[in-house]
Amino acid sequence: MSDPPLSWLLILGALTAFAPMSIDMYLPALPAIAADFGTASSAAQFTLASFFVGLALGQAIHGPLADRFGRKPPLYAGLTLYVIASVGCALAPDIAALTALRFVQAAGGCAGVVIARAVVRDRFDAQTSARVYSLLMLVMGLAPILAPLLGGQVLLLFGWRAIFIVLALFGLSCLLAVWRYLPETRPAQTAGGGLGATLRTYGELLKDRGFLGYSLSGGFAHAGLFAYITGSPHVFIELHGVPAQAYGWLFGFNALGLIASSQLNRRLLAHRDAEAILRRANRATVLLGLVLLAVAAGGWGGLPGLLIPLFGYLASLGFTAPNATALALARQGARAGSASALLGTLQFGVATLSSAAVGLLGAGSALPMAGVIAGCGLLAYVAHRLLVGDGGQH
Repeated sequence: MSDPPLSWLLILGALTAFAPMSIDMYLPALPAIAADFGTASSAAQFTLASFFVGLALGQAIHGPLADRFGRKPPLYAGLTLYVIASVGCALAPDIAALTALRFVQAAGGCAGVVIARAVVRDRFDAQTSARVYSLLMLVMGLAPILAPLLGGQVLLLFGWRAIFIVLALFGLSCLLAVWRYLPETRPAQTAGGGLGATLRTYGELLKDRGFLGYSLSGGFAHAGLFAYITGSPHVFIELHGVPAQAYGWLFGFNALGLIASSQLNRRLLAHRDAEAILRRANRATVLLGLVLLAVAAGGWGGLPGLLIPLFGYLASLGFTAPNATALALARQGARAGSASALLGTLQFGVATLSSAAVGLLGAGSALPMAGVIAGCGLLAYVAHRLLVGDGGQH
């Protein structure tokens, strides 16, 4: 079966990019948002945690809806909600309203992430789907590089509220493209399993030690990324004087490490077992997290001292995330869709906790960010050892 047309790839890529675009584009503006509302940096960081909660809950909802009513109706509803919430964010009168609207924005936007994967699965065989997912992962890697750069320039020229207008226009463009160019790949079903069947499937998955171990291992490691996303604007811009526009370059540099390691992981998989790579990556994640914590506690090397272990930790996720995900889903068979949705919910649920922890631990140093990242790396290692063990799951 041939690859999808370019128009499909562009639309599905844009839908996949909703989360990184909505998170990373406004990161350079967090200090400006706190200053504008006269609130602490930690309060501005909670707008990120609110977004993560919306992503975690929304993924679990949109998947069953798309199975029951077809792919496009829930996608229309989600994108419309995203556009309205984005305009609301631009007009938010205070930090509390912005925090609430970010939750709504995420709950709508994550429809694109969930349904893009489902559309590929509906339309293509396994071999072609793998190629398509690889192309979509390139978008996921490029978005964290480009979005902060664009956000920094919009912030400089028009202020932080304009960033949300740009996101609203992005959502509207996706909505029109889906309506015009993306066909329905799953008709509405006359009978569905309902909420009870969905909850039973989720309950069975949570009792599966292998699924839970790999999901939590990958989720905890990935949560360190969200601790970095939450804490880095304060650490880089406010503590170390990095200009808001230059912040995007630092963010992009770290994203390049993640892209490069994921491509190296793809090559290693031709010769190495995914479980073996994951075990080594988990050890590296723990080590790099502890080095980062020690550097932050000792104040060694200033900003460069922080950037080196931070770059290493983020690059290690290129080995951890894809292998943990593949191993978690490998034995799920007919319930792979529900497993994928639950995996995403667990991932962003843990990310929410890590993001909130950075905010709760306060500002004034890099220790909150470094401590949470180190803790995430350690929990990833422990989850794998306790629930999966050394032998792995084959």
